[in-house]
Amino acid sequence: MQAHVGDITLEYDTFGSPDNPTILLVMGLATQMIAWRPAFCEMLASHGFHVVRFDNRDIGLSTKHDGVPSGIDGLPSAFKLRLTGKAPYYLSDLANDAFGLLNSLGVAKAHVVGASMGGMIVQQMAILHPERLLSMTSIMSTTGSVFVGHSRIDAMKMMFRPEAADREEAINGSVEVRRITSPHHFNLSEARKWAEAAFDRSHYPEGGGRQLAAIFASGNRTKALREVMVPTLVIHGEADPLVNISGGRATAKAIAGSTFKSYPTMGHDLPEPLWPDLTFDIAEHAKRATTQIPAT
Repeated sequence: MQAHVGDITLEYDTFGSPDNPTILLVMGLATQMIAWRPAFCEMLASHGFHVVRFDNRDIGLSTKHDGVPSGIDGLPSAFKLRLTGKAPYYLSDLANDAFGLLNSLGVAKAHVVGASMGGMIVQQMAILHPERLLSMTSIMSTTGSVFVGHSRIDAMKMMFRPEAADREEAINGSVEVRRITSPHHFNLSEARKWAEAAFDRSHYPEGGGRQLAAIFASGNRTKALREVMVPTLVIHGEADPLVNISGGRATAKAIAGSTFKSYPTMGHDLPEPLWPDLTFDIAEHAKRATTQIPAT
């Protein structure tokens, strides 16, 4: 299914009854909505929610900004974006895309859950329009501060690796990324299966460069997050090599009244063995948040 949000088209699908409260799932950098696996979404919906997942702009089957330069040709230029603040679009634009999708679905208020860059996007949603959020869950993400959420060197290098020459090289590269980011739950056959599905659905590395530019150019959200009053759960893996757990701790520290939970074996991933716990934590947080919000 597709929703038209201004001049952007967003691909999305849903799980569960639309009569239930909506949980919007926002995925991360250069990652399609199918990374929110159907079984995970169905598990979350079974807790009594209408679950929506979608492709951010520049990924999957959503609008691509073909030919627009990202301004990134390596790590030095990426850091330069922090100083210039110039990018094709920003996290605030991605946040407004998400609000536009909710509008198209007729959803006035929703629970929002973001992973990695998706966590940054839902944080931006809470900053821009907190009245639209029933609750927020930020997973394996960070505040945008240069002092927290650092990547391990091998994980950082994979973000700036050369573009693959063909399908097989791209799939092998994706599998190796998974090997690094999921140190305790890596499964070769599952990683290859998902990499093949993602490539065949939409292989578009150019969009990832522009999304990365949006992250760097959008800067530090810490000060703005201190004003956020949205009920917040922060989840992070203790074995995360791409966004160090300090990023999650800083997010929780910045948002008053937030809850922080870490998983010892979780990396920069959403491993299947943890799905029952993750979906329970998200659902229980959403339910508690709803009961705490006064009727209007």
